[in-house]
Amino acid sequence: MARQSEERRRAVLDAALAVLERQGYAGTSMLDIAREARASKETLYAWFGDKKGLFAALVADNAAAVNAVIEAVPADPPETPIRTVLSEFGVALLGLLLGPRAVAINRAAAAEAARDGELGRLLVASGRAATGGRMVALLRDRAARGEIEAADPEDAFSVFLGLLLRDLQIQVLLGAAAAPDGEALRRRAAAAAELFLRLYGPS
Repeated sequence: MARQSEERRRAVLDAALAVLERQGYAGTSMLDIAREARASKETLYAWFGDKKGLFAALVADNAAAVNAVIEAVPADPPETPIRTVLSEFGVALLGLLLGPRAVAINRAAAAEAARDGELGRLLVASGRAATGGRMVALLRDRAARGEIEAADPEDAFSVFLGLLLRDLQIQVLLGAAAAPDGEALRRRAAAAAELFLRLYGPS
């Protein structure tokens, strides 16, 4: 029974994402999502409270997917060199941050920013802040081991993220560029790792 309920919840979230991609956040109603998911509005309100609650569930679900991939990246020294860790983190982050789910969620939050900044704050709290925690902890550990020089691991993570994404995320969100895949993702992540180590590598 629990498995069936989880599968049903997953179907509703997938339906919500599909409607969000087509109609945007403002143009999406709980009725639209209920129809797409072939569920009752009462079920949606019971599970998520309202549209904002459903959006929060989408954000949390996407963050969980990102975290699952990040957690799978091997990071324990000395088996995994810092350059390799950064590159693999980069590939994982790029693949998910530029994926269709993340793009649809980010577009929705950006479209509502002027009217309701809560969606953006929710996205930052459940997305970047949660996902970045493991990377910050890893950078702090590697700095303590002398592999990098990073007095402020939080700032170092922001720098790595900037080197990794540059303006590509904005271009993808605006529809001006397609998300890279395969070898292009790996090259971009490797280049970001190289630049990061030029800045933070030991003297």
